[in-house]
Amino acid sequence: MSQQQVYADAGFGQKVPRGIRPAIVVVDFSYGFTDTQYPTAADMSAEIAATRRLTETARAAGFPVIYTTIAYQPWEVATLPWLRKATGMAALTVGSRLVEIDATTGIRAEDPVIVKHGASAFHGTNLAGLLVGARVDTVIVTGATTSGCVRATVVDAVQSGFNVLVPRDCCADRATAPHEANLYDMEQKYADVTDADDIFSWMTSLAT
Repeated sequence: MSQQQVYADAGFGQKVPRGIRPAIVVVDFSYGFTDTQYPTAADMSAEIAATRRLTETARAAGFPVIYTTIAYQPWEVATLPWLRKATGMAALTVGSRLVEIDATTGIRAEDPVIVKHGASAFHGTNLAGLLVGARVDTVIVTGATTSGCVRATVVDAVQSGFNVLVPRDCCADRATAPHEANLYDMEQKYADVTDADDIFSWMTSLAT
């Protein structure tokens, strides 16, 4: 029996219903992840460009665009268990360039920036409140990394009651294997994994 058949027989991989009020959550396209002078980063220029096309479309249609970044206070660096496991993340400190959103994303002054301290954009933040307040029914998750903060955000988004879409060409990781494995798993359990062209067409149709 094929892997796909095993998942299908178990009832996974169903299609996600799409609403009429989407938002884009751009996860951690900060310099600490996107500027390869830093050891925590990788080349994400293609994924940033694909995401920017969607964020510009969303803004033009009046849909929310929300960015996230990880930023730690010095005392957190010394105490958080995650930073003992992933020590490179300790460089993402408040006030440093590493936590600034990469300007090539096209971020605007009016775009909310959620500062988080863990993998999920929902954990310990007011993201769910912002989305509910904006009457959002469908969350499009892009950003970095696919196997880490993107995945955690996707899981929490669906657990918070939102339909979730993940354009694969708008998500970046440091290696191909975890990127593909996590896209597959998200597709089976939590979200529809699609691409930027599909999301662009759908948002454009909502705006007409």
